[in-house]
Amino acid sequence: MWTEENRPRYNRDHLRYPSDLTDEEWALVEPLIPPGKRGGGKRKVIMREVVNGVMYILSTGCPWRYLPKDLPPKSTVHDYFSLWEWDGALDRIHHELYVKCREKAEREASPTAAIIDSQSVKAAEKGGLAWTRTALMRAS
Repeated sequence: MWTEENRPRYNRDHLRYPSDLTDEEWALVEPLIPPGKRGGGKRKVIMREVVNGVMYILSTGCPWRYLPKDLPPKSTVHDYFSLWEWDGALDRIHHELYVKCREKAEREASPTAAIIDSQSVKAAEKGGLAWTRTALMRAS
């Protein structure tokens, strides 16, 4: 909630880029980053900087080639982003952060209700349930 009391928590002026993670945000994300390959040496790149690079691209919408030079090379950031997208790590990170946000707000981790605006939902053109029953009978 935006109050004068907690406003400093949302201030990003001290960061290099507004998309960079604060120490508090990094503490939440770091344990969710997949470990390096088994048997591989120590990573040569700082993972926080890779995540900052991904956040920069996602928040600005700019092409990869416009990634600032003080972040890891675009190929490195893109390779990690592609790997995390492919192996589902981004979905897992998103889910974990979503659950933590809901719990912090003292809400259920998974919402149990949804509201659908019937004016904006297109009705089935072919008889709904009867059509489904016919399709199931044909399939069996």
